[in-house]
Amino acid sequence: MKPTTKKRSSKAGLPPGSLVHIGEKKAEEVEITVFSFNESGLEEKEIKLVEECFIYKEKENKTWINVEGIHKVDILEKLGACFNIHPLALEDILNTDQRPKIEDFGDTIYIVLKMLSLSQNSFNIVTEQVSIILGQNFVISFQEGIKGDVFNPLRERLRANKGKIRKSGTDYLAYSLMDAIVDSYFLILERLGERIEYIEDELIQKTTSKTIKEIHTLKREVLFLRKSVWPLREVINNLQREDSNLINESIKIYLRDIYDHTIQIIDTIETFRDMLSGMLEIYLSSTNNRINEAMRTLTIIATIFMPPTFIAGIYGMNFKYLPELDWHWGYPFALLLMLITTVSMLVYVKNKKWI
Repeated sequence: MKPTTKKRSSKAGLPPGSLVHIGEKKAEEVEITVFSFNESGLEEKEIKLVEECFIYKEKENKTWINVEGIHKVDILEKLGACFNIHPLALEDILNTDQRPKIEDFGDTIYIVLKMLSLSQNSFNIVTEQVSIILGQNFVISFQEGIKGDVFNPLRERLRANKGKIRKSGTDYLAYSLMDAIVDSYFLILERLGERIEYIEDELIQKTTSKTIKEIHTLKREVLFLRKSVWPLREVINNLQREDSNLINESIKIYLRDIYDHTIQIIDTIETFRDMLSGMLEIYLSSTNNRINEAMRTLTIIATIFMPPTFIAGIYGMNFKYLPELDWHWGYPFALLLMLITTVSMLVYVKNKKWI
């Protein structure tokens, strides 16, 4: 079970802007890739030393620098100094427990989102924080370093010069990164929805302790998903209203499309929450019904056999002058009396439609 918050004890007492990595180290080495492009050409390069990125700040080409692995503070400090990234933005990049948000620092805009995926063998959500720095002619994205991301289709479009990315500005590139992350949420919701429907059908047919464990697991994952997605609505809404020379008016119609997708995702998550809460109630009701049915059956059996038990108790008393004690037909008479009372009680219970 994943922790809901990350430890911040290492940051306690430090001044604002202090660069301390908070979270799990998810990559051994920091990998930096650069896409420098315009409408007519593309340069793709893997960077060994962070200083190799500095030349792209002054180039007229649009540049996308992607950093995988944020645990090395010195690399972020050098990038921040070169590209004028605010110290508070660098601090937030290193803190992987951030909620989705946007900060406008004038010459740069800082955006943080959660890249989510489902683990292969379970329905546990794997999260990775993605920080995006939007500048005049550059976009820098910071990832925690989990292998594999949702940006591969975007890289292929850049290489093949498909779509509007190489023809548009860096604001469209930032939008494309955000759109890729938001679209990946639909894949998670699709798999979660299929699993919830399967458990719901299973719950109606037969409930087990395994079922209730799965319901609790899914409920926790849906709550975690809601925590990651819900603030995104405010982020996109603020971007639409942002009065910045870094965001062109023509891009805002695309941001409205992401906003619509975000609302749809949130509505689906709320539906899943209601379904899982209802499934818990169905499970508890089903369990109570089974217990009540068992108690009802035992009560009927005890009621049917109560008169024969009473008769057996009377004739089992050890009084010397019991009237039928020396009667030759006493034993068959007692058995017949027990049989008659048992059948009579059975007929009575059936007439009452208790069974």
